[in-house]
Amino acid sequence: MRIGVDIGGTFTDLCAVDETGIVAVGKVLTTHDEPARAVEVGLDALLADAGIAAADVEQVVHGTTLVTNALIERKGSRTALLATAGFRDVLEMRREHRYELYDLHIELPAPLVPRHLRFDVPERILADGSVHIGLDEGYVARLGRELASRGIEAVAICFLHAFTNPAHERRVAEILAEAAPGLRVALSSDVVPEIREFERTSTTVANVYVQDLTERYLRDLEHRLRRLGITGAPHIMLSNGGLATVDTAARNPIRILESGPAGGALAAASIGPADLLAFDMGGTTAKLCLIAGGAPLVTHQFEVDRKYRLLPGSGLPVQVPVIDMIEIGVGGGSIARIDALGLLTVGPDSAGSEPGPACYGRGGTEPTVTDADLVLGYLDPVYFLGGGMKLDAAAAREAIGRIAGPLGVSVEEAAWGVFTSVNEDMANAARVHAVERGQDPAKLPMYTFGGAGPVHGVGVARALGAPSVVAPPAAGVLSAAGFLTAPLAFDFVRSARAAVHDLAWEQVDALFSEMEAEGTALLAKSGVDDVTHRRVAEMRYAGQGYEIRVPVRGGSWPDALIDEFTATYRALYRRTGPEVGVEVLNWRVVSSGPAPDGTLRLHAQVTGGDARKGTRKAYFPAAGGFVDTAVFDRYLLQPGTRVDGPAIVEERESTVVVPPGAHCVVRGDAALEVTV
Repeated sequence: MRIGVDIGGTFTDLCAVDETGIVAVGKVLTTHDEPARAVEVGLDALLADAGIAAADVEQVVHGTTLVTNALIERKGSRTALLATAGFRDVLEMRREHRYELYDLHIELPAPLVPRHLRFDVPERILADGSVHIGLDEGYVARLGRELASRGIEAVAICFLHAFTNPAHERRVAEILAEAAPGLRVALSSDVVPEIREFERTSTTVANVYVQDLTERYLRDLEHRLRRLGITGAPHIMLSNGGLATVDTAARNPIRILESGPAGGALAAASIGPADLLAFDMGGTTAKLCLIAGGAPLVTHQFEVDRKYRLLPGSGLPVQVPVIDMIEIGVGGGSIARIDALGLLTVGPDSAGSEPGPACYGRGGTEPTVTDADLVLGYLDPVYFLGGGMKLDAAAAREAIGRIAGPLGVSVEEAAWGVFTSVNEDMANAARVHAVERGQDPAKLPMYTFGGAGPVHGVGVARALGAPSVVAPPAAGVLSAAGFLTAPLAFDFVRSARAAVHDLAWEQVDALFSEMEAEGTALLAKSGVDDVTHRRVAEMRYAGQGYEIRVPVRGGSWPDALIDEFTATYRALYRRTGPEVGVEVLNWRVVSSGPAPDGTLRLHAQVTGGDARKGTRKAYFPAAGGFVDTAVFDRYLLQPGTRVDGPAIVEERESTVVVPPGAHCVVRGDAALEVTV
């Protein structure tokens, strides 16, 4: 028995899987003041309800938004930055790029380290790794003692060209260990040993800023699992779709920045066709991810705490591998309001779980997406979470009425405006995301999950022109289930900029072999003997500002690598570049253990009983407003059954809305496929 646990902004999801498939799922409200408490409460209830003995749980895989929230809310350690003399302001100077050229009031996230805690260290290493100015060790020792005396808890060390020669960074760490042994220290040459000074500095600072908070949380989680009787050490989902031990995640907390959203993409890749669009809508945000060739796309450039959600450059850059997805602030708890122009807008702020949407009855009064869905008749107020949580329909109508009045429309029309506005926002984001990656979203089936995803999936697909929508089994907790499809894995990088024709294969192979040995050793500590390695080069035409990732498969050197680059470039941009040389910036290795066995099928389908639960009024303007709508119990629907819209299919953690003109078929794997 293995259990996945995903902490979201509103709900904490749980999913138990054995060799036959999904055997139990659970969902509880997230406890923001003490996130591990919701995990303990949810696991205790799941084990009891499903009759699972804690001793039978072999593995717990966990994903969390803890790191993201700590960075956004600035709840990390009091941190200092030690930089090469003259470079302490790189965090503030950034790239001197205005992400919105004509906005005179442009906002940028404040640096995690204020200027008075950023220090110039006398030292300088050149681009070739040679020492131009030696390290002033006395200055470092004095500074370390002063920082400790002033209550500084963490130090990031980011020296120029440390990815080529880390000697000065490592020596500073040794000095600080003697002068101020209580300080947490992070070296850029360990955290992100690659080119680009601003991104490397930002990532190293972010890593040490959240390290203490993350380690304390993970140790608390281990303690709570042991208290439940689960003896196996938990594994933590990484942002790139791999798993790590608690110790590895505690040392590299920035690698779990997007651990929660990664689960949904992995689940969609494991159960869907080779190419699809994964759409995950929870209580706080919606995520969209392209699956290509049976695997989620991965990027090494990510931003957190964006001031403008769709504008690159408006957030804190983090240079670590993450599953490439776009995240927008529209979820079930997203708040609707009238803006200064008198227009309806939704999100990005959310009611979360505390107090939650007005219909939760926990003190919330603001109109939210979930309130709108309830007013429209898409949700059953007595069957939310399988009846475990009752919704207050009157409170939902009252909340939506707060925007209906100023708009001069009925409550139902205002709720429909919220519903369609959210769908259009997500469709626009998905369209941009797909086109920027050389894909046409109108040609891809959309797999939808998360508590709110199946409610909105068909609306988003219709706005995109997508051919179909698939709601997998246990769609409401699919991210937690997806954690259980991931292998133990970690990736490594070395920067070595050079023209391809100037490199000998022996040099390249030596770099790869060094990283592969590091990966093998790291995974061996987790008991993994069967390790595979995937080699990647980050390449560009000489003179370009950014690079693309190209698989390194062997073959004749260097022609085979250049051919791979040309093919990858053409696939992305439908053209090739100018007749100039090609260069490599970074070499990467992804080291992985074997993927776990198992399936995300439902453990068993009920074979008897009428699946139709009855009818209720649901709002579909194309059909004239409120119409009688058939309601079905998903657990009683048999493979091959067709349901014509308008219809609603309910399960404990999510609801599939089939509008007029669409129809739904139950597939052999128990997934619901809606032809839009």
